[in-house]
Amino acid sequence: MRRDHGVPRGTVHRLTIDSQVLKGNLLGDPTERVIDVYVPAGASGGGLPLLVDLVGFTAGGPAHSNWKNFGENVPERLDRLIGSGAMPPVVVALPDCFTKLGGNQYINSAGMGRWDDFLLQEAVPFVEAKFGCGGTGRRACFGKSSGGYGAMVHAMLHPDFWAAAASHSGDVGFELLFFPDFPKVLRELATTGNSVRAWLEKFFAAPKVKDPDVHILMFLAMAATYDPDPSAYMGVRLPMTIDTCETIPERWANFMKWDPLTLVEKHGLGLKKLKALYIDCGDIDQYNLVYGSRRMHKRLTEMQVPHVYEEFADDHTAVDYRMDISLPILAKALAAPAVS
Repeated sequence: MRRDHGVPRGTVHRLTIDSQVLKGNLLGDPTERVIDVYVPAGASGGGLPLLVDLVGFTAGGPAHSNWKNFGENVPERLDRLIGSGAMPPVVVALPDCFTKLGGNQYINSAGMGRWDDFLLQEAVPFVEAKFGCGGTGRRACFGKSSGGYGAMVHAMLHPDFWAAAASHSGDVGFELLFFPDFPKVLRELATTGNSVRAWLEKFFAAPKVKDPDVHILMFLAMAATYDPDPSAYMGVRLPMTIDTCETIPERWANFMKWDPLTLVEKHGLGLKKLKALYIDCGDIDQYNLVYGSRRMHKRLTEMQVPHVYEEFADDHTAVDYRMDISLPILAKALAAPAVS
């Protein structure tokens, strides 16, 4: 629903790309992918910065361009922010990176697929060639939850590709995020004889998707992302013992390699190359992400990495309104002339 009917409407273009890097992925997910692209009113896209929207778990980019009750979708929000002068014009790409396991962390994985390569080698170049936007020093990524994780990790791993990033309530601090789910997952798997395959097949066959089941699915997806076993069903193996819920050190170590708090030690200084880095989290985030976010803020401050960190009075749910803060920061940073 549009909040301001007086601002000019941009255009959403629906593109389709047949990915080569996703071919043969373990999940059997389709390689043909939709990318919705927002172009501001009166613009062709040429010469404008490019923002890439990395959506959270259970969604794909086109979900952010759908009609939304009691709130704005991303194109409507952009119309308002650009039309009011709160941010300069930008092109925004919303790629579909949904998987059979419910989502994505936007990294390469033998279980989930080569999603890092999809973004850098295929999706972004495709959009930039089509609209003449973005380019070196003129592209940024942003997202919430799993998308916030993707934005933060991409910024650390590829600071020469991305010039700015924003992470809303991104996954960080893996012990606090995942350990509370260990017993919950095991209790649920016990209903199918401790079989991941049987549980997933039951989930896929169910006539109704239930929220508690989605949280189990999310944990299995994370296992297939951070510690995949290509010989296991959909690449899923657990980081804890089935009977006693004890952490398996070598498997958990594979998770921890991908915790932003681990990655920052090797890649954090590269973030100094960014034109803008924004991080926020709700102060009562139900996934405990505020504590990991505080740790990240503390470490970045110690490393003298310029960034904006904010906490706000809310939890993890329905916080798209925070884009009103992050998107202008990214757009203004990318629109600023380069300093020689």
